[in-house]
Amino acid sequence: MTGRVRDRILPDHQRRSLEDLQQDLDLSSGDHRAKQSAFWTMLTLSSVIAACGILTDSTATVIGAMIIAPLSTPIMGIALGAVQRRRSTAAAFVALGGLLVLVIGAVASLVVPGSYDLLTDSQISSRTSPGLLDLVGALATGFAGAVALSRKDVAAVLPGVAIAISLVPPLVVTGVCAGQQAWWLALGALVLFLSNLLSMVFAGMVVFAALGFSRDGGPGGRRAPRRAYVMLGLLFAAVVLPLAANTVATVLLDAWTARTRSAAQKWLSDSPGAAVTSVDAQSRTLYVHVRSPGALPPIADLLDDLEGQVPDGVPIVVDATRGQQIIAGKVGD
Repeated sequence: MTGRVRDRILPDHQRRSLEDLQQDLDLSSGDHRAKQSAFWTMLTLSSVIAACGILTDSTATVIGAMIIAPLSTPIMGIALGAVQRRRSTAAAFVALGGLLVLVIGAVASLVVPGSYDLLTDSQISSRTSPGLLDLVGALATGFAGAVALSRKDVAAVLPGVAIAISLVPPLVVTGVCAGQQAWWLALGALVLFLSNLLSMVFAGMVVFAALGFSRDGGPGGRRAPRRAYVMLGLLFAAVVLPLAANTVATVLLDAWTARTRSAAQKWLSDSPGAAVTSVDAQSRTLYVHVRSPGALPPIADLLDDLEGQVPDGVPIVVDATRGQQIIAGKVGD
C-alpha cells in the first residue's frame, strides 16, 4: 500500500535523479563559486527587500522577498545529506545565512523610532505570535516543496512554496525586534522561523527516503538515520511546546475578550446611545473601548460583571471616545 501511494505521488518516469538533486541542493559541488555567489547575493537582496517591506507594512514587497530568497536550497540540502548519511556544508550555509538576515534586520531597526509600537505593523505582529496551525501549514508546505524538487513536472510550484514557507521575513522580524530590544517579540519570530526550518527538513527527509536516496552505511551506519530522526524529534518538541502554549494562550485570550465585550455591553445597556466599539488585550491588560454621549455607569459594576468571566487579577481599562481613559482596576479586587 505504501509503495502504491508513493508511486502515485512520485511516479518513476517523473522522478529526478539523485545526481540532479545533489547538483541543485549542494552549494559546495560542481561550480561552487557561482552557486555560492548567487546564494549570498540573492539572500542579501531578499533580506533588504524583506526589511523594506516589513518596515513599510507592504505585503507585496514582502512576498517579492520570499520568492527570491534562496535559503530553502541549503535547508533541503540538510535533509538530503541526513538521508544519505553524509556530511555536507548545508547546515553551515543555513546558519551563516540566517545570521546575515538577522544582522540586516537589526540594522534596519535603526530607522525605527524608539516610541514606535511594533505591533501596529501587521507584517511584524503576524510573525511574532506563531501557533500550532503555523507548524501544520509549514509541514504541508515542506512536503509540497520536497515533492516539487523531486519531480520533473511540478517545478513551477516552487515559487508558491517559497511564499508559503516564509523563511527570510521571520528572521528579519527577529532582527528588527531584537534591535528595538523587544525580546519576546523577537523570540516569537525566531520560533516561527525554526518551526518552518524543521518542517522543511523533516518533509525533505521523508520524501527523499521514500525515493530510495538513502544508502546503507557501515557497521554503525544503520543507526545514523535513527539518530537523525531522534534529534529532529527532540528539536520539534522544543519548538512545539512554545507553539502549543501560545495557541492555548491565544484561545483563552479570545474567550476572555469575548466575555469582556459581553459584560461591557450589559454594563452599558441602561445608558442611551452608549456602545462598546472594541475590546483588545495589550500587555496582560484588557482595554474596553466605548462610545457614550453621557456619563458612564459606575466602573465597579463592570468589574462585578466580569467576576467569574475572566481570571481574577486581570487589569481592566475603559477607554472612552471622548479621550477619557479610566483605569477600572483588577477583576476580583
